[in-house]
Amino acid sequence: MRIFDTHAHLLDEQFDADRESLIAALPEAGIAHVMEACCDEAGIDRVVELVARVPYLYGSAGVHPHSADEFRPETLERIREALGHERMKAIGEIGLDYHYDFSPRDVQRTCFDAQLALAKELHAPVIIHDREAHGDTMDLLRQYRGNLSGVMHCFSASYEIARECIDLGLYIAFGGALTFKNAVHQWEIAGKLPLDRLLIETDCPYMTPVPFRGTRNDPRRITLTLQKLAEIRGMDPEPISEALFENSFRAFGIEG
Repeated sequence: MRIFDTHAHLLDEQFDADRESLIAALPEAGIAHVMEACCDEAGIDRVVELVARVPYLYGSAGVHPHSADEFRPETLERIREALGHERMKAIGEIGLDYHYDFSPRDVQRTCFDAQLALAKELHAPVIIHDREAHGDTMDLLRQYRGNLSGVMHCFSASYEIARECIDLGLYIAFGGALTFKNAVHQWEIAGKLPLDRLLIETDCPYMTPVPFRGTRNDPRRITLTLQKLAEIRGMDPEPISEALFENSFRAFGIEG
């Protein structure tokens, strides 16, 4: 099976001790590609350096809502420059997070809107973080109707919102939370949405799937999410994996 982990944070400090050996082991484990998601301006150069030397990694550049209060107008130019690299494929991780509110909500919205506008200008996919901010997230996304592509990362909203996101041009990504025993709502959504608009991800080192919940996550554990999705949809994992792999290429505008 070919698997594309569409959202990882391999540059997180939790991987400092074994990052290189882990990355080297991914192809043998069936992880053909990984999207390394950027979270702040300081991380942009690190993501570019990583994907430039590892041919099966892709990257994004953007400012996460947790870091929105560090966003500057000049940051847009850093993102623009990074997306000039052939393996940098998206603007993200961007969006709104009203769970932690590490940045003021109005600042989050301004930061998010500015990066959506840049994505429209560059015709670039986006990787969207939406935690307990569904209303404001959708209000902003609707303003870019006809000019959106990319991913709703770690989807946690309703089926109706998922359908609208698809209509807006976005894919719906599920991670390790799909394996949690209380994820009945997500199981229903993952079972009803069209397969050609779904993606899987790890969000590693976070969101570790069952039965390893509580330990560090890594891209090799995405197979557990794949198996759960196959179970939900009553399919074998192999055809699901191939469909998701092709979806990933389309979502990020990757030719291959």
